Amino acid sequence: MELFQKAITVKLSHKDKYLVAEDDQESVYLDRDGSLKNAVWSVEFVENEANYLRFKSCYGKYLTASNVPFLLAGSKGRKVLQTDLLKNDPDSSIEWEPIRDGFSVRFKTLRGSFLRPNGGLPPWRNSVTHDIPHRMGTQEKILWDIDVVWAIPKTPTPSPNLHRQSSNAKFPTGRTPPTLAPPKFSEVKH
Repeated sequence: MELFQKAITVKLSHKDKYLVAEDDQESVYLDRDGSLKNAVWSVEFVENEANYLRFKSCYGKYLTASNVPFLLAGSKGRKVLQTDLLKNDPDSSIEWEPIRDGFSVRFKTLRGSFLRPNGGLPPWRNSVTHDIPHRMGTQEKILWDIDVVWAIPKTPTPSPNLHRQSSNAKFPTGRTPPTLAPPKFSEVKH
């Protein structure tokens, strides 16, 4: 997706709450303080999968849609965690497909579930899960805003006239450059 093509690090937010990697290096949560170092995620593109990317936390762990129920075995939402790339459970997904919706983005896993910020009463408040939204009202609840923190700088485009002709401009010769007067410092005695 063009939004992420030059992004090196980003912050993901929903209603002014940022996706934050917990210090336990396993959990994630939402926080209003977007200045936390844990709120910055590195963007990695998945090899041979142009539409998918990975998010790596400041701890070197990947944002993962796990198969672990968020609450009870019957609940729809599944936990979103930070995991190592090599220890990734085959039933979980670290690859996310960004789907643009206006100025916001939905993040979809390979299995079709979406990254969901949760609000409301505890234990849902400030939690992050993934599931498949079935009601129309929940479609906008899975939208994320993207703040690019660090991007690949634009390379300057070469000017259209690469082969410039030498100029016939004449510069005065025989002039000496201006000289500066010596500094006027007095000697300080101790």
